[in-house]
Amino acid sequence: MSLEVIDAQRVKALLPMQECIDVMARAMAAASNAEVTVPPRTFVPIDGQGSVFALMPAVASTLEGYGAKLLSLTPANAAQGLPIIRGEFLLFERRTGAPVAVMDAASLTAIRTAAASGLATRLLARPDARSCGIFGTGVQAETHLEAMCAVRPVERIHVWGRNFQKAAAWAERQAELTGRRVTASQDPAEVAACDLICTVTAAREPILQGAWVRPGTHVNLVGSHTLTTREADSALIARSKVYVDLMESMRNEAGDLMIPIEEGAVRPDHVRGEIGRVVTGELAGRTGSDEITLYKSLGIAAQDLYAAWHVYRKTQARRI
Repeated sequence: MSLEVIDAQRVKALLPMQECIDVMARAMAAASNAEVTVPPRTFVPIDGQGSVFALMPAVASTLEGYGAKLLSLTPANAAQGLPIIRGEFLLFERRTGAPVAVMDAASLTAIRTAAASGLATRLLARPDARSCGIFGTGVQAETHLEAMCAVRPVERIHVWGRNFQKAAAWAERQAELTGRRVTASQDPAEVAACDLICTVTAAREPILQGAWVRPGTHVNLVGSHTLTTREADSALIARSKVYVDLMESMRNEAGDLMIPIEEGAVRPDHVRGEIGRVVTGELAGRTGSDEITLYKSLGIAAQDLYAAWHVYRKTQARRI
């Protein structure tokens, strides 16, 4: 059996956002139903500059394949204009244990992360949400804009970044690509005054304040993934109905939630539960138009595995 090599361009072509959102629904339901084994992520330091090698495996009883994402994170690359994250997803066939595909992990991650937020937005946001505020101007800002537009009739987009010139350039480029009204703002409170909010930054301290967020908003917190960092303040968490991808991941990595819990701003049971339970109907989503709903995304290997298997199966179907 030959090894299928799938580059970034093919991943993007085979994993359109709308399809990936449906794939994420299956992945998150499977994860919440304990149909996926997801060991803790392994990070091995490379040097004293923050570079690490990361391994993220997953095995699903519902799929005919299993695999792992292997990544290098090299912060020093930013100064050279090179990608900080590079890697591949290696997929194996369950029946024989043979490796069947290796595919670009950066594009896979960019799409599935935004698709997971798209799923949460589809389940939790008001149906009439028409404005979207994005904090951040990187790859995830672009894919999250696509995901929000895939699940809600978004007409107006505001973006904020620490570098206003970069944010303005991003807004101009996205306006051309999407045909929608996209504007950059130097005032983060203005960006937060939207029906949908996505934070996709590398912030270590809150850049989104609860006082800025209007009743009825849906928020996707995506950028922070350690117990000591967060993008939102405790006031926002206290005001929101909170959902996560996995409770275990929340306890191990979600500073956005664990810091407010440790402060006593909210109780541990303030977190309603996993988004997969909303998919299966075991957990209620939004129950009122004035509620603030919030999805804390950390990203789990189940999402990578289901997305990778979907891409691989499509390559095989097209070959046949």
